[in-house]
Amino acid sequence: MADRMEFRLDCGATWLNLLATRGTHFGDNPVERIPTVERFAEWLDLVELGPTRPVRAADLQAGWDLREILRPIALATVDDAVPDPEPVEALGRFLDSDPVTLTVTDRLVRSRPATTTAALNRIARQAVDHLTGPERTFLFACSESDCRGVFLDTTGRRRWCPNPACATRGRVRAHRARKAQSV
Repeated sequence: MADRMEFRLDCGATWLNLLATRGTHFGDNPVERIPTVERFAEWLDLVELGPTRPVRAADLQAGWDLREILRPIALATVDDAVPDPEPVEALGRFLDSDPVTLTVTDRLVRSRPATTTAALNRIARQAVDHLTGPERTFLFACSESDCRGVFLDTTGRRRWCPNPACATRGRVRAHRARKAQSV
């Protein structure tokens, strides 16, 4: 169970990693990886968007809201379908401007967001850039029906999200189908 609660930071972009904070979303037992304010603050720190002000319960709800607004838009994009206007309109609430200051230390560093709202704004802008720009052609959804996790794949060859469990289930199912056909 501990493995299921680990943060997924391998989907190709921060906004996609936000989608992965709810695993097996379409299954009977979805996994909520940010169930508390503390876990959400931990996730924001891991993606280098930890705000300077404390994360609150309302911020956690806003994070869940953004995630569930982005999910149908991302899946529509992957499926080459027109997204429903309602989540697209709701996404607009997250696109306020957030000033970013760049500094150079031993690498290029952007300023931390002051609030969780500002952090969510940065995530939403990244999502919009990917969903409306040429990168949208590199977005794919996991072929496991209970997952449908969206990920970035520049090769176009992957069938499953980076979660090894999805690939294993898919390969086992394919093996059993081939074996049943040969009998």
